[in-house]
Amino acid sequence: MAAEKLAQAAAALGIDMKVETQGSIGAENVLTDNDVREADGIIIAADKDVALDRFAGKRVLSVPVADGIHRPEELIEQVRSASVYEGEGGGGAPAGGGGAGGGGKERSAAYKALMNGVSHMIPFVVVGGLLLAVSIALGGHSTPKGIEFDKGTFWFYVNALGLLGFKLMLPIFSGFIAFALGDRPALVPGMIGGFLAYDGVTIYGADANAGFLGAIATGFLAGYLVLWIRKVRVPKFVQPIMPIIVIPIVSTLALGMFYIYVIGQPISWVFTHLTNWLNGMTGSSAIVLGALIGLMIAFDMGGPVNKTAFLVAVGLIGTNNTVMGMAAAAIPVMPLGQGLATLLRRKLYSDQERETGIAALFMGFFGISEGAIPFAAARPAQVIPANMLGGAVAGAVAGVAGVEDSVPHGGPIVSLFGAVGGAVMFFLAIAIGTAATALTTNALIDIKERKGRREAAGATGLVLEPALASVAAGGGAGAGDSGVVGGGGAVGDSGAVALSVQATSGPGAAVAAPEVLSGYLTARTVKVQLASREKEAAIREMAGMLAATGNVRDVDELVRVALAREAQGTTGLGEEIAIPHAKTDAVSAPVVGFARSAEGIEWGSLDGTKAKLVFMISVPEAAAGDEHLRILALLSRKLMDTGFRERLSSAADEVAVLEVLGEIQ
Repeated sequence: MAAEKLAQAAAALGIDMKVETQGSIGAENVLTDNDVREADGIIIAADKDVALDRFAGKRVLSVPVADGIHRPEELIEQVRSASVYEGEGGGGAPAGGGGAGGGGKERSAAYKALMNGVSHMIPFVVVGGLLLAVSIALGGHSTPKGIEFDKGTFWFYVNALGLLGFKLMLPIFSGFIAFALGDRPALVPGMIGGFLAYDGVTIYGADANAGFLGAIATGFLAGYLVLWIRKVRVPKFVQPIMPIIVIPIVSTLALGMFYIYVIGQPISWVFTHLTNWLNGMTGSSAIVLGALIGLMIAFDMGGPVNKTAFLVAVGLIGTNNTVMGMAAAAIPVMPLGQGLATLLRRKLYSDQERETGIAALFMGFFGISEGAIPFAAARPAQVIPANMLGGAVAGAVAGVAGVEDSVPHGGPIVSLFGAVGGAVMFFLAIAIGTAATALTTNALIDIKERKGRREAAGATGLVLEPALASVAAGGGAGAGDSGVVGGGGAVGDSGAVALSVQATSGPGAAVAAPEVLSGYLTARTVKVQLASREKEAAIREMAGMLAATGNVRDVDELVRVALAREAQGTTGLGEEIAIPHAKTDAVSAPVVGFARSAEGIEWGSLDGTKAKLVFMISVPEAAAGDEHLRILALLSRKLMDTGFRERLSSAADEVAVLEVLGEIQ
């Protein structure tokens, strides 16, 4: 999306631009040495670290991906005055975009490091998980010890390869977090720290492994430790061996000993006390115990909390199989929930996340909870609470229903092996928990995205409100009024929609004329049915309709400005409404058009609805303040009326539509 938006903005501005993308399938349209040499500037829109060596001597602007999507034209202007990157240690660090939402340089570096680890970990999760799933489905069989394989068979080795992929997952994750912070010298301590988090039980006799949360900790500890060591001044003759011998060895020893003696002991203490506490809960209410088991299973996916719940459940097989039934229902909820979330709200996720979501669904069916780790690592504040809620719901439902599991494994697959008692309620518990996780995840991500958009909008002088906005202008705003106009609206909790418009009605406030929007919207600018099915085509069609008034000097320029506004952020408000608008001298006087689309047009609205009611507002630059504000205020106030929207949708022809629009006063 960022690549498309930047390319479109460059084309609109008449600037030659080549865009290299680095996605889940690798780098495409790679910039050659000649491309870089001839470039006037380099824009890097990325949420992970990008190697900058090839851009030495060029103006470099580094911003988050979101800025590339929402502020492409502004970035093109900024890069012309960006600082020149002189290479590592040479000063002139890449300039940051002004739209980044707070947090400072250190926070940005930490986020990029985390995403660098996630992006390198995902292939190991997907390959390892799918190999495990296929081997379980085609070669596994249920035993009292769990799902096992006949030694030496083909599927035995496929399973072993899958386990090897999982064994590498956390070391890769931790190592590339460290690499993003401290470069190559940090890779070794980061990966070794990741191995400690994955298999501390074997390596130093820990009672439990730290899991992916421990891998995050070792990755950041290794990265920042290397950065600190690199600042130490050493004799000149030692400098050549610092990055290849001294720093890796010192940082690995320091991190390893710190982890074993400082981090490992508290983890063992937590594991021991959680086990004792949970064993004491086994005689309590089934719903309480089920919710507790589910919460713990979903929390850290392989860490001490998860392992405590699982081992307590396994230890009760044969005497109280219902506890294992609770755990078995909770185990697949995390990957199934995250996979379902990517299907329900695809626009909230990147292509790589959507691909990982499909794999997570597959892994969830086979009880491989690690399929959710990439999502939890990338968005812990949103995903972990959602996972815990879904796990608790699944565990509670299974507990109340008395679901039993006689093997130490979870997921729908164990039911197909005949190891589950109460299979119908088992599947129902998983389904309810999965839905709870998916819906909660998307809701929390959506809240975060909206907050980020409001902050970005505030930085550019726009006001975006995710709820009903009050309009303080009485009959309209006149020349003496002041106000702030939101560049778009959003759907609030009430389900209603409005543009955020604030205005102070002053002595010069004009009384709205009886015509529709002071005569700016007429029969010539109303269309009952748009022929276009795409947003860009619809804007072009409406611009052509507005030209019939004689107030449009340049249709192509009007379209360009309207599309450039869309590139900054969608004008799809939700509730099947869109209000594209343009401030440009391509029009000689304000003009407003309205059109309907029976099928709806994908406009990128936050609530996912297609636009069926489309208003297009075009005003000259000179009228971009008061008059633009007044039109938006009148529209926003009326569009809050559900009855008005229904009458507008059902009006039979242009005359009837114009009659309904006449209600806008």
